Amino acid sequence: MHSKLVLLGGLAAVAFIVAACGTGTGSYGAAPGTTPTSQPSTAPVVAAPSATASPRATGTAIAVGNSRLGPILVDSSGRSLYVFVADSGTASTCNSASCVQNWPPFLTTGAPQALNGVNPSLLGTTTRGDGATEVTYAGHPLYYFIADKKPGDITGQNIDAFGGPWYVVSPSGMQVR
Repeated sequence: MHSKLVLLGGLAAVAFIVAACGTGTGSYGAAPGTTPTSQPSTAPVVAAPSATASPRATGTAIAVGNSRLGPILVDSSGRSLYVFVADSGTASTCNSASCVQNWPPFLTTGAPQALNGVNPSLLGTTTRGDGATEVTYAGHPLYYFIADKKPGDITGQNIDAFGGPWYVVSPSGMQVR
């Protein structure tokens, strides 16, 4: 008896849902006696983006790692990041082929991601002369050093090359000397 009530209740619920969803039209939403068309009769409704939505960080990640000089900025693999004293604001002056070969820019294809210990308000980007997007921190472009091979390497620290010295960066955005 109980199973018959459950079955009847389920059938009644399905009938109610079908009746509530129906529009009084024939099959497939077409009015009786008409043929459905592939063209919608009204424009599709598209949800507008929220005015409070913030951009989602989808680009290169930056974190804080440990080095013999203390905490420094690193990429998501632990490779050390550097600033070039000769840069002016967010504009990179490391643009020659030999400079870029030795000090590759820290590039991104989306908004950079702030990982552990990184102040997201100090993260930014700048457009390089070749159109690539370089990550900045505290308003300074960031770079790798070609001789750093493993996490924690800081072999580029205090090297004077291409017009000025290079330094690793503290989480506060200051050069580590």
